[in-house]
Amino acid sequence: MDKLKCPSFFKCRGKEKVTASSENFHVGENDENQDRGNWSKKSDYLLSMVGYAVGLGNVWRFPYLTYNNGGGAFLIPYAIMLALAGLPLFFLECSLGQFASLGPVSVWRILPLFQGVGITMVLISIFVTIYYNVIIAYSLYYMFASFQSELPWKNCSYWADKNCSRSPIVTHCNVGTRIEAIIQVNKSWVDANHLTCINGSEVYQPGQLPSEQYWNKVALQRSSGMDETGEIVWYLALCLLLAWLIVGAALFKGIKSSGKVVYFTAIFPYVVLLILLIRGATLEGASKGISYYIGAESNFTKLQEAEVWKDAATQIFYSLSVAWGGLVALSSYNKFNNNCFSDAIVVCLTNCLTSVFAGFAIFSILGHMAHISGKEVSQVVKSGFDLAFIAYPEALAQLPGGPFWSILFFFMLLTLGLDSQFASIETITTTIQDLFPKVMKKMRVPITLGCCLVLFLLGLVCVTQAGIYWVHLIDHFCAGWGILIAAILEVIGIIWIYGGNRFIEDIEMMIGAKRWIFWLWWRACWFAITPILLIRIVSCCRPASNWGPYLERHRGERYKDMVDPIKETDHEMPTVSGSGKPE
Repeated sequence: MDKLKCPSFFKCRGKEKVTASSENFHVGENDENQDRGNWSKKSDYLLSMVGYAVGLGNVWRFPYLTYNNGGGAFLIPYAIMLALAGLPLFFLECSLGQFASLGPVSVWRILPLFQGVGITMVLISIFVTIYYNVIIAYSLYYMFASFQSELPWKNCSYWADKNCSRSPIVTHCNVGTRIEAIIQVNKSWVDANHLTCINGSEVYQPGQLPSEQYWNKVALQRSSGMDETGEIVWYLALCLLLAWLIVGAALFKGIKSSGKVVYFTAIFPYVVLLILLIRGATLEGASKGISYYIGAESNFTKLQEAEVWKDAATQIFYSLSVAWGGLVALSSYNKFNNNCFSDAIVVCLTNCLTSVFAGFAIFSILGHMAHISGKEVSQVVKSGFDLAFIAYPEALAQLPGGPFWSILFFFMLLTLGLDSQFASIETITTTIQDLFPKVMKKMRVPITLGCCLVLFLLGLVCVTQAGIYWVHLIDHFCAGWGILIAAILEVIGIIWIYGGNRFIEDIEMMIGAKRWIFWLWWRACWFAITPILLIRIVSCCRPASNWGPYLERHRGERYKDMVDPIKETDHEMPTVSGSGKPE
């Protein structure tokens, strides 16, 4: 008897020819690696790397560091640290991922004993993705809030308290009494009793800007501390959900889809920065802001301070995103003979020039803000969250057409954050791909979306009323010493144990043989200069203030100034920057 034939309107899976590209849709027919896939174009990879390296820190941290460390003088140690530490580590990681076509964990087949270094990188990336999307959610919220005829933080509104003011507030003053005595009293008491302050006796305190109170009271609904969790701020939770939906949609096909999205997210910030720079340069007071940034106010005597060189090294290190695992993950999708050397040069220079360029856009508008408020630039300049969500929005609110400029600025922050987030999630999915290749072939979409869902749920604690404290905590500690130590172990493992000369031979298999003089600089950095610099940064860590003998009678002269552990229970933790408090 003949076997039953399958009706034409049913697909008979037994007779279907399954190819790598049909089963594994993130692999193209022309890909060199039919198991993992490759970048569709070289430009997809370069823009993804630029988007990963160029992030929020280029806009809200580098300009402030430059101003704070001598202005234009800071570019000297910055360039030196790029050559001695940043570029060698960047080239090393790109070469490592491309050679083995493996992510940050599996690539340690090169030295199985050090696989924990790769696991550390991925774990830190997971923690960072949780809070990084929260910052993107803040940007989304501010962008949506800007769609009004007048920015909501332009004036003190119903949400403000008595301290909301752009000018100093009178807190006390002297008044005369009926018995001809002069007493100092609270200003609120003076107003309640319809009295008048004696001229020149007023005591002032700085007021809180409307943008500062809006940030704390409206956007965050900030509680008094981490111990007061409060409720989930629903509009921030919705913005966080939207941020994760955007990330999931961009990554559902892996590098094949994210490689196309970055054409917008990596290029658009440069367009906005250029627009903001042109607008800022036309404002009164802009030249004063730029002179404080890189100009006549530059202080070259700062180069004698060790702290300036440490700041330059740490900024280069974190700005280029080395030792996070993302560079290895993205490079692992390159074709074997791709010129990773020229890629490293292009991406590193683009990242650093972007930082310098962003500073002009930031300080030109801050200079205008200082001009119209009658203050020095030093009094208005901020860093981090204070720059992005207080100082810069305050400056934009004073411009004609403020809502337009605000939408543009926060949309730029959104795109800056998104492409960095794409690479971080790709680091996680690449690790899963290497460990469970068959599962990822069949279930890439549900696994990618599942990762986004889990990370969204974990991030909900960061959109509570105490959420900003959690964001500071993760930002300051999870991405601190762990990354530096991972980088040191990475260099030691690959160069000193696996063998630097052996690793150079591996690179030459990809980019072709080079003369000995080509490798002279890289050998000097990999074998000695870079690891010494990283170890020097780590050595900046100091013991906690309560370190020493427990009992006072045992301390002697050496530990006479230590904090008593019996009396002091809340101690600061040593950090990379040397400060125990989050920025």
